[in-house]
Amino acid sequence: MKSLLEISGRIVRLLAVFLLTAFCLTIFLQPAAADDPMVTIGDITRTEGARSNQLVGYGLVTGLGRSGDSTRSQATVQSIANMLGEYGVEVSPDQVEGQNIAAVMVTADLPHDASTGDTLDVQVSAIGDADSLAGGMLVRTPLEAPTGEVYAVAQGSVSLGGEEGEHPTSARVSGGGIIERTVDYQLDRDVLDLALHNGNFRTASEIVDEINDHFADLSGADEIAQAEHESKVRVEIPPEYSNDVVGFIAEVNDLEVQPTMTARVVINENDGTIVKGHNARISTVSVAHKNMSVTVSSDSTIQQGEEEEEAFIEEEQEMEIEDEQENSMVVEGGSNTGDLITALNAVGADASDMVSILQEIEAAGALHAELEVR
Repeated sequence: MKSLLEISGRIVRLLAVFLLTAFCLTIFLQPAAADDPMVTIGDITRTEGARSNQLVGYGLVTGLGRSGDSTRSQATVQSIANMLGEYGVEVSPDQVEGQNIAAVMVTADLPHDASTGDTLDVQVSAIGDADSLAGGMLVRTPLEAPTGEVYAVAQGSVSLGGEEGEHPTSARVSGGGIIERTVDYQLDRDVLDLALHNGNFRTASEIVDEINDHFADLSGADEIAQAEHESKVRVEIPPEYSNDVVGFIAEVNDLEVQPTMTARVVINENDGTIVKGHNARISTVSVAHKNMSVTVSSDSTIQQGEEEEEAFIEEEQEMEIEDEQENSMVVEGGSNTGDLITALNAVGADASDMVSILQEIEAAGALHAELEVR
């Protein structure tokens, strides 16, 4: 009996070791699984042709309490005289007093699926010498498409939002636009073209595989999806869905894939905001910038355990930060941009310093990511 218990215990221990080993190998071989979440196809694509349309108009904001355009803005003075003339009040431009009214450009985006009577948010920006649009009222303004046709009319109280002193000549009228005309948009009943928000060959391939697997059981549905290029996937709509194209699109959009994140670093130089992907890495490179010295290293080594069968991966990271006169910075291969940015923050580097350093690293071919400066 004892021998049977010993054998059973040994089997259990071996099984536990096997499962643990398999689990560890899964983690090492698939490091991106924890970083790149599953998302729906609808979240990372749009139906081609389904896009918004830009509208623009010229208008006046009234009630500005001496913060509007001065009489030096002849276009504003003439516009005021013209507006009053529409209501039967005849005045010459010489009789118009400024500063209570400002000439503005009004812009809005018309959704492809909008209906007549829906409302739009509109943006208002001064084009004269007004000091502020705070407290003003946008007078009825037609909004036109590039064809010259009027699709909406805007009117309402303007709101600066946030800190009013930051951009006092740019404002918003929430729900101030009313749609008077819609864009003619019809779904193709034979083909569905999906445009990826962020083009990527692997992500496009994932989408194709998921769609083909999901609809594989339909009669005659053999490889209905194919990638045209990294930003476009074309799907042939199966005959079974010819009378329910909307349902087919909804079903496709609900399918889940694991998109591949493009290595990218985005820096807003104005406010110092930095957004970086987990896979943005740097090769060995030496940079000279001011009086900062930063060394970031990341080394992975394979350690052998006591038993022959035991082996594990150990990653050691070291970071040295100095502020000295040699003006040198060394970044060892394998580091990611997060290590570098953390080190730069530690020595008091500002956004301008980070932009300069990353641009030089990119120019040297050592930054393995897209660098976007805003």
